[in-house]
Amino acid sequence: MSILVTAKDRIRRTGARAEALLQRALADVGMRQSEAKISADSQAYWAETGGARWKADSHWRDARVFEGTDLWSEIGLRHLVMFDRGARMVEFNRPWERVIEWGCGGGANAIHFAPRAREFVGVDISGDTLDECRRQVAVTCDTAFLPILADVAEPERVLDGVGGPCDVFLSFYVFELIPTPEYGERLLRIARELLSPGGLALIQIKYDDSRWWTKPRRRAYRSGLAEMTTYPIASFWQIAVKCGLKPESVELVPKNELDERYAYFLLSKNVDPPDEAPPIRCVQSSSSSGVAGLAERRLG
Repeated sequence: MSILVTAKDRIRRTGARAEALLQRALADVGMRQSEAKISADSQAYWAETGGARWKADSHWRDARVFEGTDLWSEIGLRHLVMFDRGARMVEFNRPWERVIEWGCGGGANAIHFAPRAREFVGVDISGDTLDECRRQVAVTCDTAFLPILADVAEPERVLDGVGGPCDVFLSFYVFELIPTPEYGERLLRIARELLSPGGLALIQIKYDDSRWWTKPRRRAYRSGLAEMTTYPIASFWQIAVKCGLKPESVELVPKNELDERYAYFLLSKNVDPPDEAPPIRCVQSSSSSGVAGLAERRLG
């Protein structure tokens, strides 16, 4: 039986790779789908709740990908440790009144960040997932939980529901799922709008390392949602500056248990955005979460 299962998995992976290459080839010859089309496909996918793949993509605690391990909780803990490390670097030590997570999923991050805050704001495009995140937070702590249901086509409407600034803005395993790199600029501007002066954001992306298959996919959302949007590291740094955020550091995780090519940007609100992005200085670093390098900018 195990041999049969292994063979089926190999066939499935081979088929997925072939599908991915085909879709990228079609995009390269000009058959890209519009942002509106990809947004609609995204909204439709996340509305189909409850399936095994959907639960894994939404990072629910009982998803098959997390069975028999502590990985679900470990993911959020790693992110909290990473945030704390960056906060110490920039001397961000004030109390957290409000934390907002854009794409809160099933609560893997919320259970670690919410206990530090007076209120935790979860944003997601699935009502079922917001309910699950709320449930996980309630089991963990008594922090108030504010759910905000987002529409992929109109993310700016979230601003009306949040109703005020936050001290901490988080977004993990989301930017690779968004329709296009250009759409990401809208989310960064929303993040700046939501951050209070002196607030801090930690945003994770998938990076494009210049190989053809690591570039944005731009079509066929359902079959390749985790590869839809990628950015060259320096480009995302510059886009963040353009959107009024000040990059403090970027931490790279080339591979972990879920996927590969992750970059975590620590960003603060820039009251007076500069005309040009500051240079990136690279230094070596390591951590228990598999971080291979740290690129950072130091002031003064």
